[in-house]
Amino acid sequence: MGIRSFKDKLFDSLNYTVITIFALVCLFPFLYVAAFSVTSYTEYLQHPLKLIPYKLEFGAYKQIFEMPVLWTGYRNTIIITVAGVALNIFLMLITAYPLSKPDLKGRNVILLMITFTMFFNGGLIPNFYLIRSLDLYNTLWSLILPGALGAYNLILMKSFIQNIPSSLEESAQIDGANEVTILARIIIPLSKPAIATFVIFHAVTQWNTFFNAIIYTSKRDLWPLMLIVRDLVVDGGGVARDVMDAANSGVTEFTIKMAIIIFSTLPILLIFPFMQKYFMKGMLIGSIKG
Repeated sequence: MGIRSFKDKLFDSLNYTVITIFALVCLFPFLYVAAFSVTSYTEYLQHPLKLIPYKLEFGAYKQIFEMPVLWTGYRNTIIITVAGVALNIFLMLITAYPLSKPDLKGRNVILLMITFTMFFNGGLIPNFYLIRSLDLYNTLWSLILPGALGAYNLILMKSFIQNIPSSLEESAQIDGANEVTILARIIIPLSKPAIATFVIFHAVTQWNTFFNAIIYTSKRDLWPLMLIVRDLVVDGGGVARDVMDAANSGVTEFTIKMAIIIFSTLPILLIFPFMQKYFMKGMLIGSIKG
């Protein structure tokens, strides 16, 4: 490796500086919310930008633990996320694998129809009537099935599988393996980075869903967690007022809002470190011929 010039070192230093500043800017809102979820409202008014409170107050978390609507939202969101991710990965694999075969009859037509859905769809009202006609209105399935398979992710997965050496499949076929065996024992193990990446993307999408719940549900006991958070933060904190202990001077609507935001994002934050090594490998899905 040759000696690096001053311009190269300067360029790297500027890159690191810009990336660090950008990371801190992205991290600041989360640290802000986390800090003031354990800060009394009086201290917040005195020091509105202080990220290290003088005294930790966990009264807001104690209050939200006693909110039945929050646990109902957690239950619904976990069901939506787990079922949605499992269905998404299953459909993606069984669709992407045959589409990765150049000799599949009608392959180009199928890919054209899939690509068409990336640019055109029926619209909100036709989708609503479709959900009603299938008797999915006011069910959790209405929040799972519409996003069960995305065209863009499917095309990426197809490209990833297509880059797996065909010699591996040919060797398995010589040994008598059928297509299901090849998919289960060769394609899926080699596609773990891609699968992990799509698991993270789809899980985050499903965990944060709330718009579909507004359209396809009218019962509060079917609300996902993020719709409850929206009701709390955007619509004036009606849920917070229902459970706020007026006798507890350290707990206000503000601190409850901060606490419930942190509590609602913790599962995704805790899962990500375990998926990171696969996620980093899968970031260049389908871009490198291997």
